[in-house]
Amino acid sequence: MVKRLPVGPGQESVWDYPRPPRVEPVSDLIRVVFNEVEIARTQSAYRVLETSHPPTYYIPQADIAMQYLQQTARRSFCEFKGAASYWSIEVNGRQSIDAAWMYPQPARGYEVIQNHLAFYASRVDACFVGDEQVQAQEGDFYGGWITSKIVGPFKGAAGTWGW
Repeated sequence: MVKRLPVGPGQESVWDYPRPPRVEPVSDLIRVVFNEVEIARTQSAYRVLETSHPPTYYIPQADIAMQYLQQTARRSFCEFKGAASYWSIEVNGRQSIDAAWMYPQPARGYEVIQNHLAFYASRVDACFVGDEQVQAQEGDFYGGWITSKIVGPFKGAAGTWGW
């Protein structure tokens, strides 16, 4: 049995997030930086909340410097959101392979994130929710962003796949 961490004032537990996941709009400023270039900046993001996972933030393409992104051949499938495609970033000769993903045709209930990209915090230099720089979710499979406002433990690290 997983032992939940205590929730402090202004915090939420990822163990209170639903399954299937819920999508909700985010009014905080969301930013992504790679090789000293701000790749994304928006106050129109969505976050996906799923039991045991830090939130994943989806940013509209209109708020992303798409000239730095190239779609790759990688594909994956989420039982809830559907088929995902992946994107690499290249800025001034520095590259990060499969650093972002999106759902071009998301499943029913997730249409609002269509053509929005989510970035792995571990594959860029910095991601921010408001003024807080996030920590990457361990394991690099789910791509959640950890802030001081959420508590775990979080699925993703070695030994957590059976949760």
